[in-house]
Amino acid sequence: MLRAVNDTFVLHADESWIVVDKPAGLPAVPGRTPELQDCAATRVQAIYPDALVVHRLDMATSGLLLFARGVAVQRTLGHAFERRRIHKHYIAVVHGQPTGDEGTIDLPLAADWPNRPRQRVDGAHGKPALSHWRVTERGVRGARLQLTPVTGRTHQLRVHLAAIGHPIQGDTLYAPPEPEAPRLLLHATVLELVHPRSGEATRFESPAPF
Repeated sequence: MLRAVNDTFVLHADESWIVVDKPAGLPAVPGRTPELQDCAATRVQAIYPDALVVHRLDMATSGLLLFARGVAVQRTLGHAFERRRIHKHYIAVVHGQPTGDEGTIDLPLAADWPNRPRQRVDGAHGKPALSHWRVTERGVRGARLQLTPVTGRTHQLRVHLAAIGHPIQGDTLYAPPEPEAPRLLLHATVLELVHPRSGEATRFESPAPF
């Protein structure tokens, strides 16, 4: 029954992996409280019991999420992420107009412990974090960007864009309050990777719902 309910949730499944299109507001993995037990991982595992988490998306972020089928594939995909052989692209709508049409943000990030779950730029103790951005559209209320994170730190894109003065619209942690924004305007739109069994270059796409 869950599979019928989630026909658009599971985009692709084969003997090696599962790709889903996670909606905004759904956790990627279970949280600590009862209301956060319903998540992408438990929904996928109800259909494919051997599915294992490979990476995560923030609860407020929508888009492509990858699961491995079995420990061996999980290990292979984990190594591919570590070696930056899996490429992710995002779409975001930000406040203001960035100077120029593209750029790179190279700012180290660390947990903001007194204000968890917030993260912060920390030149002394932060871990290296690198993000590329490119303007795809400019409007009256802000700009639409394509984002490519090179590293995968917690809240990386959200903190980086806020740090350069262009927080993502609808971000309740790093942007000014805005009642008109229905959600965080950040979507994981492309996954590019090599299939662990066939060795074939593979690309998955999900258009931004905003």
